[in-house]
Amino acid sequence: MNEPRQYISLIKHISLRNIKLFFMLPAVIWVLVFTIFPLFYSLGLSFYNIVLGMPPQFVGFKNFIGAFDDYKVAHATLVTLIFIAVAIPVELVLGMALALLFNQDIPGRKYFRTILTMPLFFTPVAIGLLGLTIFYEEGGPINSLLGLLGIKIPWLSHPTWAMVAVLLAEIWQWTPFVFLIFLASLQGLPEEIYESALLDSSSWWQIFRWITLPMLQPVIIITLLLRLIEAVKIFDIAYTLTAGGPGIATEVYSLFIYRTGMKFFNLGYASSLAYLLLIGMMIVVTFFFKRMREIYE
Repeated sequence: MNEPRQYISLIKHISLRNIKLFFMLPAVIWVLVFTIFPLFYSLGLSFYNIVLGMPPQFVGFKNFIGAFDDYKVAHATLVTLIFIAVAIPVELVLGMALALLFNQDIPGRKYFRTILTMPLFFTPVAIGLLGLTIFYEEGGPINSLLGLLGIKIPWLSHPTWAMVAVLLAEIWQWTPFVFLIFLASLQGLPEEIYESALLDSSSWWQIFRWITLPMLQPVIIITLLLRLIEAVKIFDIAYTLTAGGPGIATEVYSLFIYRTGMKFFNLGYASSLAYLLLIGMMIVVTFFFKRMREIYE
């Protein structure tokens, strides 16, 4: 009598397991096709001199070594580092200031929060195209207002101002992201600590410096890491707003890789540049996680 029940139980177990595998299959295929395969395929390409219309030639580490002697790579890296060094600190400071402001009980703060987070939901391409209109030198809204004061800024035709335009567009889009993270973190801090601190000091700066910042340190590090990873990959805004111009003044590293591979069809060299970026980011991420372990230990 127990044998039929055992067979039925076994069949149910096998069927349930197959159903789980069936529903996991699309995700597994997606990861294999769009992540694992491109990762290893591009690694193979990086060891070859692959130019469209020419037979592949195995060159070993020549592409990687040549990248360190290429002045265009050095320039693209410098532009990216300048972009990171300016954009991320500004976003962190503005995001923290806005979070501290809207963590207070001020009238209409729910509506202001909604308005502040709107840029986060726009695509970077849309932000870049919107920037073309805003920073248009002849009749754009900014220059039209500045024209009343007799000022005209060459936003997209001057190397420095073009970089400023890209930075402003990037900061405008990603400051709400930092703002949301810091606001959620501030609302999760225990109020008892602040009540005790108010008994010893009435200075908001001392409370912020010695209580708020230390408790938010893990959140600040994680936010900095997330923004760093995203900023290194910047492509859409720089491509749609300035196309790397004027000249190569705003040609960031990702845009240079795109041009190398998709415009000049030097696929092997472009793959090696992408892997150098991946290796560099792995080192940075390892450092950040080591820092996080030190904090929690």
